[in-house]
Order: sequence, then structure tokens, then C-alpha cells
Amino acid sequence: MEIVVLGEPVLRKKAEKVIRFDEDLRRLVARMFKAMYEGGETGGVGLAAPQIGISKSLFVYDIGGKSGVMINPKIVSHSKETEVGEEGCLSVPGVYGPVERYKWVVVEYQDVAGKKKKEKFVDFDARVVQHEMDHLQGILFIDKITDWSLVDVRPFAFKYPTVVKLLEDKGVLR
Repeated sequence: MEIVVLGEPVLRKKAEKVIRFDEDLRRLVARMFKAMYEGGETGGVGLAAPQIGISKSLFVYDIGGKSGVMINPKIVSHSKETEVGEEGCLSVPGVYGPVERYKWVVVEYQDVAGKKKKEKFVDFDARVVQHEMDHLQGILFIDKITDWSLVDVRPFAFKYPTVVKLLEDKGVLR
């Protein structure tokens, strides 16, 4: 299962709500975990379905010693406080930049069986959840970078023409 990279239209679409909680969904979730762990040059801590070319509202994560899946997630409350932290993305390989996020979020979602759940995420865990939920709205972390002069570019970014063009357009590469 290949991770799609910046430039693929599915990354900019609002994902479709999941309505069937069946064996196909369970298989998709298992494949997504495998793709997340093996993804890119570094692996990841989260992966949304649009990142593998599937416009469905779900993502998998492995953060804070806990892994799981969130289907049809929705933030129902969040902190007033925000903080800026560095983010990267398997779909924008080799680019890391500062993004402002809520310090904590409470998310309602469904599990792989369709059961409704509610959970609070704090600090880095909250950052990962917000990043993955953005994917489900067609938003990438690069849309929220607070200061392009602080962007860090790793050598493997140069293998991806759409990433190089982004960096040129933002004045990161001169």
C-alpha cells in the first residue's frame, strides 16, 4: 500500500463518512497500520485514509504508547491555549515546520465496530490527532505552517518534484 504525496487530488478533498463497519473496513485498518509503520523514510505516528488514496473519514495512530483507529472523528471541545510545535507528514516527505495547535482536544469518534467513543488527548497526542483530522478535511500541515523561515528540509524531500516546487514557491529554496 503506497502513501500518496503532495499533488494527489485526494489529499485536498473532504473525506467521505464511513457507513459500513465490516470486514473490508477491518482489513483496510490493518493495511493502514502496516503502511504507517513502514511509510516514507521515517515511518509515522499517524496515517489518514486519504494518504493512501482512499477518501474515507478515518485514521490510525500510534502515540504515547497507545495505538488505535478513529472513524468519523469530530473535535467536541478544545483548550483555549495553543502551542507551536514542529510537524512533518508522510505525504509531504522531508519537510518539517512549525504549526500552531490546541494544547488539548476532546474527540468523539467510532471504533472499527462502529461503537461511539469519546476521548481526551493532550500535548503531542493532541497534535497528532489534530494533524490527522485535518487530512480528513483536505488540509495539510503545510497550510498551517506559522513561519516558513523555520522550515527544516531533509535530503529525501528532493526526490519529490511537488515537494521541491512547494519549497521554491514558499521561498525556502533560493
